[in-house]
Amino acid sequence: MIRIRPATPSDVPLIRSLIHELATYEREPHSVQITEEQLLADGFSLSPCYECIIAEDDGVPAGSALFFPVYSTWRGRGLHLEDLFVRPQFRGRGIGKALLSRVASIAIEKGCTKLQWEVLDWNQPAINFYHSIGAHMLDQWRIMRVTGDALEALGATSEVSA
Repeated sequence: MIRIRPATPSDVPLIRSLIHELATYEREPHSVQITEEQLLADGFSLSPCYECIIAEDDGVPAGSALFFPVYSTWRGRGLHLEDLFVRPQFRGRGIGKALLSRVASIAIEKGCTKLQWEVLDWNQPAINFYHSIGAHMLDQWRIMRVTGDALEALGATSEVSA
């Protein structure tokens, strides 16, 4: 039986493990830098940066969805789904759809007008799944990112006197 539940602070080691499993699937296991301490502080403080739900199949952790609020100047409130992951041995049982459906219902409960996420261009099974539930790809948009030294350098330029 599939059960979807909110993550709790005691789930932080599991969340970290699922993040690493997803990164391995996405061919980037070396990129995971987040610690359990940071996940605990960022997700379970008075002002959490993210929410996470856990899927269990007969009581065994099968996957998770991690998401956070975003804001659109055109549409207002939204949710960004950062990670949706189902462990390989549990795929094909409807767990991914159950997780995504629960995130969508949370978005509706919060008054959101959109739910968005990213997908790797080579992940055709995920793309096919997302299309099957009515999602559409925004081909004209590209993600821009600044990290590490470039982020530090850009932030340093903000020191302009008022």
